[in-house]
Amino acid sequence: MNTWVMLGLMLLLIVVAAEVFTNALEHLGERLKISEGVTGSLFAAVGTAMPESMVPLVAILAGTDDAHVNEEIGVGAILGAPLMLSTLTLGLMALSVVRRRGLRGHLTPERKGLRRDLHFFQLAFGLSLLALFIPHGTPAGRLSLAIGLVFVYFIYVMMTLRVSAQLVADGHGTQAHAPMYLCRAGLPDSNLVLGTQLVLGFLLLIGGAKGFVHAVHGLAGAIGMSPLLLSLLIIPVATELPEKVNSILWIRRHKDTLAFGNITGAMVFQGSLLPAIGIMLTPWVASPVVLSGILVTLVASTWLTVLAHRGQLMVWHLLVNGALYVSYLLFVLLV
Repeated sequence: MNTWVMLGLMLLLIVVAAEVFTNALEHLGERLKISEGVTGSLFAAVGTAMPESMVPLVAILAGTDDAHVNEEIGVGAILGAPLMLSTLTLGLMALSVVRRRGLRGHLTPERKGLRRDLHFFQLAFGLSLLALFIPHGTPAGRLSLAIGLVFVYFIYVMMTLRVSAQLVADGHGTQAHAPMYLCRAGLPDSNLVLGTQLVLGFLLLIGGAKGFVHAVHGLAGAIGMSPLLLSLLIIPVATELPEKVNSILWIRRHKDTLAFGNITGAMVFQGSLLPAIGIMLTPWVASPVVLSGILVTLVASTWLTVLAHRGQLMVWHLLVNGALYVSYLLFVLLV
């Protein structure tokens, strides 16, 4: 099968699987009576992060027969996802509402949750940056940082859940926007069906990610681009589609908390747990492409953090994040 066709089919499978998985998660959040902030930052973020999470995991643990290629695809996908979310995705969100709200139109996500997400992300990604400079021959140091990243995400989840009850009481409870897909097919609306749809979506994601890794390997050889650079630039653009689409739809409906929570929650998830795996199972070295990608991501998230603390988040502010992605793209392609 043609490599481009294979890539397109696997991408389609991944997107469909993510939709099935996220649809079930929305219903789970509604049944558990948790807030929009928790659903956006934890449930929707983790659910829509599954495609780009599965790709590096499958690449590192069960990718192609070439271990070096597997490592490059894994590292590129791990670091590329937060880069895309903090730059291009936020820029696309701004472009989607610039005609309705104007360049100086205000964006109004729940500020405490946004600041919490960003602070945890910067802490986790800062540790990932530090790990680049710890030699692979010192496993104790790397293990300590990897455990620290897992602990950061655990604390983040606990803090996010702790504020849920009050937000629900204030009228910010989660509501599923559509029936479960399996229920549309005639199955009863039960916990068993909910669990079945979650498992089905997860298995489809794994299958799609496996095929996607093999397609990327073939494409890298065909066009003469390194698997690392290809996975930094191409895989995240494709696999971040669920976050982009969901957040753009939400922000156009003036559901800014859900829109931002979906992005920043995914950033925390992908900036902590996945780098922990990369640190332990790949060389994780500071090449120019990798180091510059991490630095651009941290600059973009710092810019958003400053704006969140000021409480004056406008549409044009997110266009700056989009411009940072264009700058990084030019750098890696021209250097």
